[in-house]
Amino acid sequence: MREMMSVDKGTGFMELVQQGGESKDGWETVHKKPSKRHQKVHMDHWDNYKRPPEEQTYSNEVEYRSHMEPSEEELRDLSKACNKLWELDLNRLTPGKDYEIDIGEGKKVYQKGDCAEGSLFSWVNEDIFKRPTFSRFCSLLDNYNPHEGYKENVTSQEKQEQTAFIEEISRTAPIKYLYNYLISKGIVSHNYEEFKRVMTSLWFDLYNRGGTHGSSSAFEHVFVGEIKQRGEQEVSGFHNWLQFYLEEAKGRVDYQGYILPRRHGQFPDSETQLLTIQFEWNGVLKSVSSCLVGVSPEFEVALYTLCFFVGGEDNQVELGPYPVNVKCYRLGNKLGSAFPIADS
Repeated sequence: MREMMSVDKGTGFMELVQQGGESKDGWETVHKKPSKRHQKVHMDHWDNYKRPPEEQTYSNEVEYRSHMEPSEEELRDLSKACNKLWELDLNRLTPGKDYEIDIGEGKKVYQKGDCAEGSLFSWVNEDIFKRPTFSRFCSLLDNYNPHEGYKENVTSQEKQEQTAFIEEISRTAPIKYLYNYLISKGIVSHNYEEFKRVMTSLWFDLYNRGGTHGSSSAFEHVFVGEIKQRGEQEVSGFHNWLQFYLEEAKGRVDYQGYILPRRHGQFPDSETQLLTIQFEWNGVLKSVSSCLVGVSPEFEVALYTLCFFVGGEDNQVELGPYPVNVKCYRLGNKLGSAFPIADS
């Protein structure tokens, strides 16, 4: 298939329309289930994101509140700290109001075949792509080659995009709370600019994965996803709902159903914001994947950063109504992977 990008000059958004052939970057679109509506991504500001950070315009700093300081109880209990991040996620979307999903039928991990008649996302309010942290996050997703072991070439403009994204989310409540928490634990100094550099390094510094130096980063693996090339191909990482939605809208993701919970009576529905699913990405299977749906980029970055610095490999926490095991894998002093597992 050929992917065409139609830009409306009046509204400043990009509309993805599927045609026959291949996409401009060589990916074949799956196109088994066409999107129920064209994806509109507001991209009129994206070129500005590649400019030096000091030349960019950012949101106002969130107004300081005492609840951005961790309590003694939260400092003792990682679960309570993670739940506070959930409460501070003022940018989290509301199911049915900001987006709608159709989870289809459930299946066991080992079951083959497609149990979903349509796409996972029925629609997402296009206005969310005007939100600064969402927009900056989405602009970073196409900076990577998804094939594991392929050496990444990060341009100076892309580095400026990374720095600007960290600057933007650092103005939000979840990241302010994370900073104060790490200060209280003696992990970072009382220097917010230095903290931002630590965040940029943790999420965007390249490291070895798949035998190639400089082929991966925490951001690429956790949020964008990678294709393992050794042996049978499989999808690795890819735990972000925005990436899923955009790739599904482009015809590259084929949603195949949700994974049945181990316990009876706890089945997901269209309101559920923690999903365990199966899908194919460009024809390559991800047999089981989990993601938080509708949460903001700043929340996920804060959650996984907190677990990296303070938690272990398994972190049993509460996120609002959801009991979750936040898995956090290290590669030396790097963040190798992080994702939620529904504690069902």
